Amino acid sequence: MKPRHVHRSEDCRAISEILQRVGDKWTVLVVGMLSNGPMRFSELRHAVGGISQKMLTTTLRGLERDGFVTRTVFPTIPPRVDYELTELGHQLQEPVNALADWARQNTLHINAARSRYDAASKQEG
Repeated sequence: MKPRHVHRSEDCRAISEILQRVGDKWTVLVVGMLSNGPMRFSELRHAVGGISQKMLTTTLRGLERDGFVTRTVFPTIPPRVDYELTELGHQLQEPVNALADWARQNTLHINAARSRYDAASKQEG
């Protein structure tokens, strides 16, 4: 039998705050791209399809603030800026990859459940 965890409200707030950061779709994609090594902003924007410049900037600032990414500015003209995962960022890859694998493995089951639910909802309505 698994031990029960005692949930305290401060734990729930902390967990919720962190999950908001790491559960965001852009965060997952950016962390995935940076797992291959440092990238420039323009490379990231091109690699993460559909992300706007503003959203990439916001995502990278949040990841930097939370300690997942470092930002290095090189004094060139124009300035070159590289983004790289920190040790904490690399640790984040494991649960993010596990969640992505789980989603891939269960997509058919989830889609089937959605179809059943939608069909039943239509009949009720």
